[in-house]
Amino acid sequence: MRESAILDADGVSKSYTTKDSGPHPALSNVSLTVAKGEFLSIIGPSGCGKTTLLKICAGLLAPSTGSLSFKKRPGPPRPRSMGVVFQTPALLPWRTVRDNVLLPAIIQHADRKAAEVRAVELLEMLNLAGTADKYPFQLSGGMQQRVAIARSLLLDPEIIFMDEPFGALDAMTREKLNIEVQNVHARTGATIIFVTHNISEAVFLSDRIVAMSAGPGRISSIVTVDLPRPRTANSYVLPEFREQERIVRDVFDTAATS
Repeated sequence: MRESAILDADGVSKSYTTKDSGPHPALSNVSLTVAKGEFLSIIGPSGCGKTTLLKICAGLLAPSTGSLSFKKRPGPPRPRSMGVVFQTPALLPWRTVRDNVLLPAIIQHADRKAAEVRAVELLEMLNLAGTADKYPFQLSGGMQQRVAIARSLLLDPEIIFMDEPFGALDAMTREKLNIEVQNVHARTGATIIFVTHNISEAVFLSDRIVAMSAGPGRISSIVTVDLPRPRTANSYVLPEFREQERIVRDVFDTAATS
């Protein structure tokens, strides 16, 4: 375990039991150390266990074998220490934007006045000023996902888990949100573990990229992204970005066929 580690997975495996065919291995002997403040992306072919690994790290699933530790304490992060952003915003349609963002404070019995101040700050940070009294149906998909990100940040978590949060959005909106997530990472210093199928997105956001192969899921390679920050919309066309993208694509293709 590295001194700067915030999360360690050691020999984690996961099997699901099916009625017809018995145990089905989804993950096999995955070991991974995530550094404090790191932005780590997980890529791999469909069915390789990316989301399963993310959910185990977040404590939303229990591993079949292996162990997890958070800040050298056995087990996953406590709910107050983490935020989660899912593939869909999962906003409550009967609650306003403000009340959706405040939901973690209500669940965790946090100080309401402090949470309300923080909610205003987050809505401004994520370019959502003026939406506090609106309802989810009044917002675009990209704006709804911004609300979900604001909600995940409300209690200043040390680690944030993001499961393909922009997969359903158009390319332009996705790129804008990538810049905003990068800004959130820089401002908060939180550790982020991010699952994606999009290689350009992974290169743009990450300090390191974990490539997984299927059958059952395992780590095939880890690539360090050696690009300066902050990265901008112009970064995508730079030769060094394209070269890093090529390296990751080669790793991805190898993982997909192994």
